[in-house]
Amino acid sequence: MNISEVCIRRPVLTTLMTATLIVFGAFAYRLLPVAALPAVDFPTIQITATLPGASPETMAASVASPIERQLSTISGISSMTSSSSLGSTQITIQFDLGRNIDGASLDVQTALAVAQRRLPVEMTTPPFFRKVNPGDFPVLYVSMRSDTLLLSAVNDYAETVLAPQLSQLPGVAQVLVYGAQKFAVRVQVDPTAAAARNISLDDIRSVVAKANSSAPVGILQGKEQSVTLLATGAMTHAADYRDVVVAYRNGAPIRLNEVARVIDSVENDRIATWFNDSRAIVLAIQRQPDANTVAVVDMVRAKLPVMRAQIPPAIQMQPLFDRSLSIRAAVFDVQETLAIAVSLVIMVIFLFLRKVSATIIPALAVPVSLIGTCAAMYAFGFSINNMTLLALTLSVGFVVDDAIVMLENIVRHIEGGMRPFEAALKGSREIGFTIISITFSLIAVFIPVLLMGGMVGRVFREFAVAVSVAIIVSGFVSLTLTPMLCARVLKSHDSHEKQNFVLRAFERMFESWLRTYEWTLDRVLAHKPIMLGVTLATIAGTIWLYIVVPKGFFPTEDTGYMIGITEGKTDIAFPAMVEHQRKVADLVRADNAVAYVNSTVGSGGPNTVGNSGRMLVALKPRNERDSLGEIIARLRRTANVVPGIQIFFQPIQNINLGGRLNKSQYQYTLQSNDTDSLYRIAPELRDKISKLDGLLDVTTDLYIKNPQVTVEVDREKAAVYGVSIDQVRQELYNAFGSRQVATIYTPANDYPVILESLPEFRAGPNDLNRIYLKTTNGTMVPLSAVTHFTRTVGPLLVNHQGQQPAVTISFNLAPGLSLGQAVDAIQKLERDERLPATIATGFQGTAQVFQDSLRGQGILILAAIFAAYVVLGVLYESFIHPITIISGLPSAGIGAILTLMLFKMDLSVIAMIGIVMLVGIVKKNAIMMIDFALDRRRVGLSAEAAIREAALLRFRPIMMTTFAAIFGTLPIALGTGAGAELRQPLGVAVVGGLVLSQLLTLYITPVIYLYLDRFDRMIKRRLEPQLEEVGEAPSKPAVAAE
Repeated sequence: MNISEVCIRRPVLTTLMTATLIVFGAFAYRLLPVAALPAVDFPTIQITATLPGASPETMAASVASPIERQLSTISGISSMTSSSSLGSTQITIQFDLGRNIDGASLDVQTALAVAQRRLPVEMTTPPFFRKVNPGDFPVLYVSMRSDTLLLSAVNDYAETVLAPQLSQLPGVAQVLVYGAQKFAVRVQVDPTAAAARNISLDDIRSVVAKANSSAPVGILQGKEQSVTLLATGAMTHAADYRDVVVAYRNGAPIRLNEVARVIDSVENDRIATWFNDSRAIVLAIQRQPDANTVAVVDMVRAKLPVMRAQIPPAIQMQPLFDRSLSIRAAVFDVQETLAIAVSLVIMVIFLFLRKVSATIIPALAVPVSLIGTCAAMYAFGFSINNMTLLALTLSVGFVVDDAIVMLENIVRHIEGGMRPFEAALKGSREIGFTIISITFSLIAVFIPVLLMGGMVGRVFREFAVAVSVAIIVSGFVSLTLTPMLCARVLKSHDSHEKQNFVLRAFERMFESWLRTYEWTLDRVLAHKPIMLGVTLATIAGTIWLYIVVPKGFFPTEDTGYMIGITEGKTDIAFPAMVEHQRKVADLVRADNAVAYVNSTVGSGGPNTVGNSGRMLVALKPRNERDSLGEIIARLRRTANVVPGIQIFFQPIQNINLGGRLNKSQYQYTLQSNDTDSLYRIAPELRDKISKLDGLLDVTTDLYIKNPQVTVEVDREKAAVYGVSIDQVRQELYNAFGSRQVATIYTPANDYPVILESLPEFRAGPNDLNRIYLKTTNGTMVPLSAVTHFTRTVGPLLVNHQGQQPAVTISFNLAPGLSLGQAVDAIQKLERDERLPATIATGFQGTAQVFQDSLRGQGILILAAIFAAYVVLGVLYESFIHPITIISGLPSAGIGAILTLMLFKMDLSVIAMIGIVMLVGIVKKNAIMMIDFALDRRRVGLSAEAAIREAALLRFRPIMMTTFAAIFGTLPIALGTGAGAELRQPLGVAVVGGLVLSQLLTLYITPVIYLYLDRFDRMIKRRLEPQLEEVGEAPSKPAVAAE
């Protein structure tokens, strides 16, 4: 007694099993988190080190290199990059996907502790790290602005109220403050006035540093009572410092306001952020690499009303750039697509079966399979995301296949005169092995996907598991629920049953299809060599098309957000950069597709150098604007018209693979310890790459023409005056380094006191002549007396890749050019240029992962075919029949690739998974034919008669299952909603492959079956005499002689 017979005879058992599956699945669905994609983030850690005033070269040599050497001893690092700018170094480490982020952070902490001993002693703040990918976009921004309060006051609430509370939320890696305007007191010295009074800048530094001491003074201890001593005179604002006595001259005090302008200001006055055209403080919330975006945003939004009550009403607080909105929209769109697919599949079933009761039976397989899959998804720790919902949507088309095959076989017996109960028992026994074959052969093709490594494997693992589980559940339903319902719901055949006009018309159309197929099949069987040639041609055509088709990675999604990175001249001053940035922002905001703009300029926050800015652009809803690609192309023309500044646009994506954000989407890196050759060749190569067809926004991160002034100390003259080299450095730092010399402590925060020259005394190199040094005899001499100045150029930014100096050339793609074509063109250019052996090259980020995935695509397809062959071989105990079954696969491949090319889509990773699915789906037609033909051979039919009868008898279920698969996938192929760009290639590939394979496999399978059957019998005839000699001749099969 098989499982189907048990379920037919025990309907209560079957019903309760199905109900249990539905209840657990529905409950699990409510608990599944929502995400854009499966968790595919590389474990990433960012290290930040600061040494105020140090040049980029100094930071790279004395800070970045020692830390990198120590970090290189950590296992599991996939890439390490660093960027050193004026006074700051950022090191980004990406670990292998299998590396635990917490364990990696402990290793990083240990490495930093060891490296600390090799860092400059002037580094008063040790390097620190965070578990965050700086190349990843924040999941939410919060804008804070006020019409009445100073920005420094708004900044206080941002840094002391909002940021600490948000940082403590689970999944939040860090909260960055863009446009930070932290309060500070600035002491701006007039160096000539100070020198006239025989006062050096270092004298002023020493006095200011001691003017606001918070050192403890002790307690008074008596016999009965103790009293705490407090020293008064705490200074909190500029006014408190102005009357500080700097020195006495001729018995008269010289106060600070006589030699300096003391003002209430901000810590960094060379950074600014705007929300549209209003100055603002913006909090950028970044998630941890393994955190769920939607969950983090939900927690932040739930916390905002609580924090709103903690800040003054005069501060306007507004969430911006909510990354979860596009994720929710994409998930909702897939859910709609799923509902449409279910409806279309049920319509197909009804048209073929023409009865409501018969339609309901296989249709039940859809919700049971999908809901049951949700239970497994929850057990595996998956989420509701584009991949899992895409898997469920695609499953709609073929989870009904098994039920249709079971139902159609039972109905055939009922129409032959059997009672439904007997027909269910007999039909389920006959078709059970076919269903098992279809189910396991479908699952087999996903085994290679489950075993894929790297980022692509992570993305599609949940997809493959969801599809496999849905197939298993549908197979279980087809063997249990479907035959039980057939036995109790279907009625005995009534040849006089009336049907409406539409159903009668469809049945007449189907009968004409069947007659046409019968006529054409007879002609094909009469001219088998022609169809064999067609089969071989499809194999050759598939291979050729695979070679020539444009290949890509992941399609560009329209998330509704994009980023623009601005770049001014290397030596641009901050006020000029502000003016240019605002003009560009106005041009961007003027575009009808733009909802709002958040703009930041200056070194700090999201920018690494002072000549760069960043512009986050939110677009209007999709139905009110053009596509994202059209908008970027338009803004590339309209926003790049301001002299002295250039802006590079790129869309914000849900998949980010780089360790840092570049000006364009794709990166090509040159590395070498020979910096002279590196810095000479990189610009030349950039210029040649920019001339390649289809490459846009070609740029580099090489800034080596930054104007510099080298102050060289004449040691002999310095010795004459008693001036030390350190004294020269200190005086320069005091005048031009915005040096923090003291700290103001308050109950809520601490604020710096900054020493510098007046702005008019630090406007250009000539102002160096207005700096004075104090000699050993107390007199003042000009800086030029002991030094001379040399004007040079040097780097504004020094980048390392894998501990070596590196230059990255980034680029975007023009419409119509695939990433594969761009990579091939750049590699050809590299070969033609014959770069020196000392320079290593390679693609980084998305382009690098694309190359890795490209190497495995062909192997993936071959592995899927081999897995299917093995499973079929085991099931049929034959080496020959699996070849017959998979012979139609090339027709699906050629159909998929031709359809992609017709719609001008790349063969992306998504489309490739669609082709893998076709390997599983297309086989079912052949399985139904071969399984039935083998049964007919056992009762004595010839091979040709058996396969002809099988093809005609199984024509209806073949057409039903194929149309169900096509209509179940069609909504994906035609989708236009949120995230449709990611899903469409898969739908297009599956629909195109199914349409062509449906036309060809109906003829290829019978012909290949006959050829291979003849080959099988020929081999057996040759082996029989040898086997008879050893007494092992097999019994002859009961088939008619041909």
